Amino acid sequence: MLKIEDFASFRRVATPFYYYDIDLFRQTAEKVAELSERTGIHVHYSLKANSDRRLNDILSSKGLGADCVSGDEIDYAVSCGYNPKKIFFAGVAKSDKEICQAFQVGIGAFVVESLEEIEIVSDIARRLGRRAPMSLRINPNIDPHTHHYITTGLYEDKFGISDRSFDEAVAMVKDNPYIDFFGLQFHIGSQIMEVEDVIRLECEKVNDIVKRFESTGLVVRNIDLGGGLGVDYDDPDGHPIPDFETWFRTISDNLERRPDQTLHIEPGRSLVAQSGSLITEVLYVKKGENKRFLMVDAGMNDLIRPALYGAYHKIENVTAFYEDNNSRDTRVYDVVGPVCESSDCFGKERSLAKSRRGDRIAIRSAGAYGQVMASRYNMRPFAPSVYSDRIAEAPKRKDYFAEVD
Repeated sequence: MLKIEDFASFRRVATPFYYYDIDLFRQTAEKVAELSERTGIHVHYSLKANSDRRLNDILSSKGLGADCVSGDEIDYAVSCGYNPKKIFFAGVAKSDKEICQAFQVGIGAFVVESLEEIEIVSDIARRLGRRAPMSLRINPNIDPHTHHYITTGLYEDKFGISDRSFDEAVAMVKDNPYIDFFGLQFHIGSQIMEVEDVIRLECEKVNDIVKRFESTGLVVRNIDLGGGLGVDYDDPDGHPIPDFETWFRTISDNLERRPDQTLHIEPGRSLVAQSGSLITEVLYVKKGENKRFLMVDAGMNDLIRPALYGAYHKIENVTAFYEDNNSRDTRVYDVVGPVCESSDCFGKERSLAKSRRGDRIAIRSAGAYGQVMASRYNMRPFAPSVYSDRIAEAPKRKDYFAEVD
């Protein structure tokens, strides 16, 4: 059950909102920073997972770098305290404006995804009188055994340079006066749970590809394995911190690297997902012909993953737990929102404590790709951030029936 120190204060916060367990988040960040220091594997947080200012201030203070996929993410990362030299700029379709933004900031590396991008970035570098630090993103054609929407390392995906283009890529990069060859980057997908098997296979492929590139005379100084470590959406309390130990150990045991080579990874989801929950309130308990519906005040505009991916999030009635000691009978509900779309559903046939109008519902493991993907569809306002150690500062629910002097 979601940990809440002061439920009375929590109860007074206006819904919907994103609730961040700051203690858990700090523990997660400290675990990753400690493993990075111990193994020498550099960590760059994937900013697209969650751009909350306070969370990013904490991550940058631990010495982590940033992985960005837009020019504005780069500028934002700098404002959050990330060292520009530890910022990598990825993304399959960088605009001229974004490339110039990256040069202006002085990022650590451009991660280029195609032969066409090598040409464009080097041409802009020439026009600016600069040298572009450049990593080539390689498509290793590995199936990470995850959802097809979040695979990125198969030939049919839009990401990276395939082996059929390696020779041409080398020819374009080698001896180009406007390119400073930085290294090779790999990323095969997200929400990887078969960590040892999948990451071992990735390392074996990377070892072969690095040797192939170095046989041409290019020196691969940096190897970037991307991110992808999964989180337990079924049991967030049983596994609040993902298995970073296995991930780091599998990389260390299977990747061949010389003392002069630097290794990087780019976790996103695994750093933030379990620390965040979307909190919403029951507006109606509707009895349909064949179903019961919990109609809540959060919608797919606040958390689109279930509608977009069919993603699963654990759902809890926190009022029943904290006010009634979890003594209520259970009922089966479809938990739905107010947006005028049939896909505005957080979960079907969920067994929950018998719920009432006004109960607080927690949609768990929402810290990654939740708040950051929100929209104002139906002109609904954005759900704000509320932090476990600053509940007193959160916006309070309004009493619309209070007497007015």
